Amino acid sequence: MKQSRPAPDLWLLICIMALLAIGIIMVYSAGSVLAFHDYGDSFYFAKRQLLFAGLGLAAMFVTANVDYRVWRKYAKPILIACFIMLIAVLIPGIGVVRGGARSWLGIGSFGIQPSEFMKLGMILFLAHWLSKDPGKIKTFTTGLLPPLGLMGLAFGIIMLQPDLGTGTVMMGASMLIVFTAGARMKHLMFLALGGVAGFAALIAAAPYRLKRITAFLDPWSDPLGAGYQIIQSLYAIGPGGLAGLGLGMSRQKYSYVPEPQTDFIFSILAEELGFIGGLIVLLLFLVLVWRGMRVAMTVPDAFGSLLGVGIVGMVAVQVIINIGVVIGLMPVTGITLPLISYGGSSLTLMLTALGILLNLSRYAR
Repeated sequence: MKQSRPAPDLWLLICIMALLAIGIIMVYSAGSVLAFHDYGDSFYFAKRQLLFAGLGLAAMFVTANVDYRVWRKYAKPILIACFIMLIAVLIPGIGVVRGGARSWLGIGSFGIQPSEFMKLGMILFLAHWLSKDPGKIKTFTTGLLPPLGLMGLAFGIIMLQPDLGTGTVMMGASMLIVFTAGARMKHLMFLALGGVAGFAALIAAAPYRLKRITAFLDPWSDPLGAGYQIIQSLYAIGPGGLAGLGLGMSRQKYSYVPEPQTDFIFSILAEELGFIGGLIVLLLFLVLVWRGMRVAMTVPDAFGSLLGVGIVGMVAVQVIINIGVVIGLMPVTGITLPLISYGGSSLTLMLTALGILLNLSRYAR
């Protein structure tokens, strides 16, 4: 009699579903005023988030039940498809401009963001590439340089949109995979210095990014311009206190915090649910990362281990950047909070990736 596979990690599944439920509630609460003003329907964002959550859960169910080793066969075609979509975005008439960035493919209000697909595509390919010959990564020219070149190419195309936030998350998760694969520390330190210099050059090359840095250092130097988002976010978090003003009772969502249902949804959550609500969300993410890393460390092969590290890294880096921006510890970069913020491509792809992580947990020792 064929033995059935173990169930996926229960704690991991609970965290995912709890964060998703909180996200749907907060998308409605944070976005209701803007939705009514722009579309005449307070439930506009919530209904679309429910739709994308349904699609994402369906994808998560599939990936949670497909043997993770299958993805190794398709890692290269998936990455090529991601590059094709990234390039297509830059072609006038094909790519759609939203929020000042040409980073969408689609028709009307429905679209996909190829840079979100690239995050998962790069993780799959690096896990495949670096697990084929584990010792090779210790050599700089033949082991470390090729994957770095691929990451740099993807990052460069994403920056042409431009989308610094998504590119940073992709690079952060990718570098975590490279580190876990066994890259030499001296090589990584050398690259880190080059990365800092390159990051500084990117900021200096675009005046709006430089304004974001100065606004981060002193938001009050330009309270109605570059510092506006950070100031309004802090105005939301402060009055929340210990228990918050109550669900739906935010004042800052009344056209003070820009796009409160996306990048700055955590500030509205902290205003309405207070320190306790914010702490619960952070603890759920912490448990998700802990259980995910536990899965990555106990899965039986190198490909699964690197794949798990990449997916967990993608979540962790995105959470750190989003929360850091919202509380004023990092410059504004335009990053959503995983499973919480409104967004079709980001939510669907995140649930798809977490489905793969759930599948990995079936095989973890």
